[in-house]
Amino acid sequence: MIRWREGQVEEVVGSWGAAVRLRVRLADGASVPALAYTDLVGTPVAGDRVLLNGNALERGLGTGGLAMVVALPDRLPPDAERPGHLVKARYTPLQAMVLGADEQESQHHELLREADSIDGMPVVAADLHSSLPAVVAAIRLDRPGTRVVYVMTDGGALPAAFSRTLVGLREAGWLDGVVTAGQAFGGDLEAVTVHTALLAARLVLRADVAVVAQGPGNLGTGTRWGFSGVLAGEALNAAAVLSGRAVACLRVSGADPRERHRGVSHHSLTAYGRVLNRPADLVVPDLAQQPGVSPALAEQVRREADELLARAPHLTGHVVPTDGLRPALLGSPVPLSTMGRGLDEDPAAFLAAAAAGRHAAALLSGGAAG
Repeated sequence: MIRWREGQVEEVVGSWGAAVRLRVRLADGASVPALAYTDLVGTPVAGDRVLLNGNALERGLGTGGLAMVVALPDRLPPDAERPGHLVKARYTPLQAMVLGADEQESQHHELLREADSIDGMPVVAADLHSSLPAVVAAIRLDRPGTRVVYVMTDGGALPAAFSRTLVGLREAGWLDGVVTAGQAFGGDLEAVTVHTALLAARLVLRADVAVVAQGPGNLGTGTRWGFSGVLAGEALNAAAVLSGRAVACLRVSGADPRERHRGVSHHSLTAYGRVLNRPADLVVPDLAQQPGVSPALAEQVRREADELLARAPHLTGHVVPTDGLRPALLGSPVPLSTMGRGLDEDPAAFLAAAAAGRHAAALLSGGAAG
């Protein structure tokens, strides 16, 4: 349920895209960080009275530990004059109506109405949003000029505006478009499902490669099946059904304090070994002799990937070299951070993601990276 709070905007701290960061003084005198999405509630300024949802703030969530602005009750925004009847965040108090790329009012409806193939386009699926810049860095390094489109699923944040990563990658020219699928919203194009999102990425935005991952703020429960990253397996099923080339990006870590995520994460083992049931390429990063990656970790990743391949006949393993990828990662226009750890603290995490991007680039060139 919602923890309702009321306050007054003290300061506009900053903004990115359609998101505004605020300091808000609550009725009890406490000053708290808050976030407003301008497309939903309007643009707050100092002195505005705001109604807040305090759930994430009071639970101290790592990614989204902010009070969320629900309304500016004394200064409501004008009605949005937008076509479309695709409702995102359906039947919630902040449901938003958008124009779906595939719905009847869309200029792309005829193109997508009978569309059934993405014509061999590589589709890289990753568990975490933080993998996105690493995947793209490797694609740009090995195949400059590749058109990359991000498909954001609804496993994490629903508003694309929450992601500073997306804003930074778009401003730097590293992404050629964003499609928000399912209940996620705010991309260049909106889609009902991951299937139509992939079709829109290929046919409308002319993507050479699509990268599919949830938005920031994944959810996990420490159980085999109770985590939002299972959608990575479903995304690759969709890619295969649509005649794409499915590329599975392993979630790897040498620094996560939780044993279940060290080496190859149990999320990857479940999503690619159990949920995914169509043919896909499993990218196994060669982490040997990489600075900051111990020989023991490099061997563990290879061993656990081999064990996954042995029990998942739908997967084809590709050992991909990671040499030359670190400078590309250092050149990212957005900070590299996964669970609060950067490239120096957990290089294996970003190198594994970059290896998946390298493999996708090789597929476009008619080969395979490993």
